[in-house]
Amino acid sequence: MSDIATLEVNGQKYDFPLIKGTENEVAIDIKTLRGATEGIVTIDPGYKNTGSCESGITFLDGEKGILRYRGYSIEDLAEKADFLEVAYALIFGDLPNKEQLDKFHTDIKANSIVDDDVKKIVDAFPKAAHPMGVLSSLTSALTAFNPSSVDVSSEEEMYNSVVKILGKFPVLVAWAMRKKQGLPLDYGDSSLGYVENILKMMFKQPNEEYVQNEILVDALDKLLILHADHEQNCSTSTVRIVGSSHAGLFASLSAGISALWGPLHGGANQAVLEMLEAIKEDGGDTKKYMAKAKDKNDPFRLMGFGHRVYKNFDPRARIIKTAADEVLADLGIEDPILDIAKGLEQEALNDEYFVKRKLYPNVDFYSGIIYRAMGIPVEMFTAMFALGRLPGWIAQWREMRLRKEPIGRPRQIYIGKNLREFTGINER
Repeated sequence: MSDIATLEVNGQKYDFPLIKGTENEVAIDIKTLRGATEGIVTIDPGYKNTGSCESGITFLDGEKGILRYRGYSIEDLAEKADFLEVAYALIFGDLPNKEQLDKFHTDIKANSIVDDDVKKIVDAFPKAAHPMGVLSSLTSALTAFNPSSVDVSSEEEMYNSVVKILGKFPVLVAWAMRKKQGLPLDYGDSSLGYVENILKMMFKQPNEEYVQNEILVDALDKLLILHADHEQNCSTSTVRIVGSSHAGLFASLSAGISALWGPLHGGANQAVLEMLEAIKEDGGDTKKYMAKAKDKNDPFRLMGFGHRVYKNFDPRARIIKTAADEVLADLGIEDPILDIAKGLEQEALNDEYFVKRKLYPNVDFYSGIIYRAMGIPVEMFTAMFALGRLPGWIAQWREMRLRKEPIGRPRQIYIGKNLREFTGINER
């Protein structure tokens, strides 16, 4: 392959270098295009064919169903590591040794107390407020309580910021849920592991002892790992572009949370449960809805099946399906919604139409099932996604700043009116 790509415009040829990644991905480097061609730009709505950066964090091959963090396969990480190990690897580049991991966890716990005045902000929200709106606001508010900017070139300052947000963010997630449920706000238990503490903060009732369920702990640990990063998606790109203005870490994370809130992104697992509820209200006939999904003239969409990036089986779905089966078996829940979900899953996995098109259940389908079985309200599903994605956002923000990437400033093709004469208001 040549190391040069040639673009011809109006008989004039322009050469641009090719960039090759470590996994043999190839990109045309067009950063000099506008200057060389005296004003020509590319246009790529949705950036489906545009690489916004070079990154060493996550590798994703949608055609082959491959996902790796820092070179480690998602299968190995989900089976052999815990969420804090994965968070450390994403942010700092390598899996920690025991001493590093113990210090990481100790320092996170030491930073897990949220200023009590933040409770006043939580109290100001109505119970009807969506948890993602609350979470975005509270994350942004942390800037007021931690006003000093981070010197990203200082390993100490960067590390302190990382453990600070990893300590406080689960508290904010738990508070967003408990606020909606009218439960007292809690700071957790520093004697517990990271994921165990998250569950206790969310579910501890004020009048009874909380008992851990290890199957739920393991399932949540896996879910957080599977959601921890996913290359340059909408919310991650938002974090990077906001951070490119040298906005602080907390402000950039708040922007990422808002981007994740959208139903086409992090809200997909909530959409799955809303679909299942609608099927239940219509009598629960899964075969009827599978037929509707196959009818091109029917507006019904089968949520939680297929993926924009993965053209094969979502590798995260393979892992979490086992956890979903274990959770449902352990809890022994009788729930018509979950029965409908299992019915759709089996029909899709055995229906030639879906198999041929590789429309398999994705991670959003199984995560929604697990969260419902655990007793997490539907409106909290996206907040749980944010909890898992936090280390990925941090890693991407840190990488962007360390690489000294320029401020994000996309171009456009103007399609508005040409120059017009101004007329006074009495003449219009």
